[in-house]
Amino acid sequence: MEFRLRVYYEDTDAGGIVYYANYLKFIERARTEALLALGLSQTALREEHGVLFVVREVSARFLAPARLEDQLVVTTRAGPVEGVRITMAQDVLRAGVALAKCRVGLACVGPGGRPVRVPAAVAAALGSLPPLDDDV
Repeated sequence: MEFRLRVYYEDTDAGGIVYYANYLKFIERARTEALLALGLSQTALREEHGVLFVVREVSARFLAPARLEDQLVVTTRAGPVEGVRITMAQDVLRAGVALAKCRVGLACVGPGGRPVRVPAAVAAALGSLPPLDDDV
């Protein structure tokens, strides 16, 4: 799944390079858009299934800088749902070249923030994301 964005002045540091923490914003937006493309609105997940996804862990490798006005693509791939967990790999690319490689571990939680199994319908939808590989 792909999400396209442009780097704005607000995304950069004093040198015109994307500030590292903003990559987390980019991949968060891409995950949200990937879920929406699968028909999984965060609001509907909470209202209809009583669940939310929370980030358990994130790792990132920064390979090259993104700069002001670059057009970027964030790809999102997913591993299999494992009970309450799912792992996603997200790459930030410019013209097909990886600038950052991220891995995000998500947990499904219910009311009160307690871990709960990913609902079967949600797991099935997540299964249609491109598959995870081991390149992160």
